[in-house]
Amino acid sequence: MSFFKEELARVKAFVFDVDGVLSKDVSPLNEDGDPIRTANVKDGFAIRSAIKAGYPIAIITGGYIERVRLRYEKLGVEHYYDKARDKVACLNDFLEKVNVAPEDVLFMGDDLVDFRVMHAVGLPTCPKDAVTDIKDISKYISDKNGGEGCVRDVIEQVLKAQHKWFTPEMLNSRAF
Repeated sequence: MSFFKEELARVKAFVFDVDGVLSKDVSPLNEDGDPIRTANVKDGFAIRSAIKAGYPIAIITGGYIERVRLRYEKLGVEHYYDKARDKVACLNDFLEKVNVAPEDVLFMGDDLVDFRVMHAVGLPTCPKDAVTDIKDISKYISDKNGGEGCVRDVIEQVLKAQHKWFTPEMLNSRAF
């Protein structure tokens, strides 16, 4: 675990999957048969906190739900990739735009569609309920399930390791 804590100090950007990470992987269906995505408010608070602390964040998802994109746009996420068939290409586009090296990225994914992109970053992580193959390549497995605070878990750990979690300046700002 100490090696993981050392790696937290290197993180300069975050990338997250949606289904099974930012949203629960079991959802009711709407009238069109599409899953209704959930959103964890603590994850949202952590995302907004990381952005305010200067971290670029990308979301890369194979799905497309306009309401999901709007949620993260409202939180300040500027790099949102939906309908992603090649998550590594999306990652590379993000890295080029924000000028961050792949080894300085924390990615959280939960299923086999995230396997390749997790190999392309320095700090692959996953929620507690990720599939076994993803757990096997993760350097950290959150104690929280997808959609239940796993994103808050990793963001808070990084910001604390870098002394950016709730600094006096943040607490005195109008943002909180």
